[in-house]
Amino acid sequence: MALISQFGDWRSSGMTDKDKKAAIAGAAGTAAGAAGSVGTVAAAGTATGLGATGITSGLAAIGGVVGGGMATGLAITVAAPLVVGGAAYGLYRWLKKD
Repeated sequence: MALISQFGDWRSSGMTDKDKKAAIAGAAGTAAGAAGSVGTVAAAGTATGLGATGITSGLAAIGGVVGGGMATGLAITVAAPLVVGGAAYGLYRWLKKD
């Protein structure tokens, strides 16, 4: 919650309780997606780990899945947490319909 409160006082922002909880669910989903992306990059390449060779080969391996290279792997790795966070936000709002 500290991260969310850095962007303003969300407790008095006029958001409903449901919106606040949905935002927290989205933030938690984004954090989980980011952790998953880092783990995937570290494990996917020919040189495992988070050193320069591990990151480079991991991103290239991820990009290679869709026929691209390291830049494509970077785009996929950056987009994945956003997709997971958006899905968590949407799922929470859908499950908690009034």
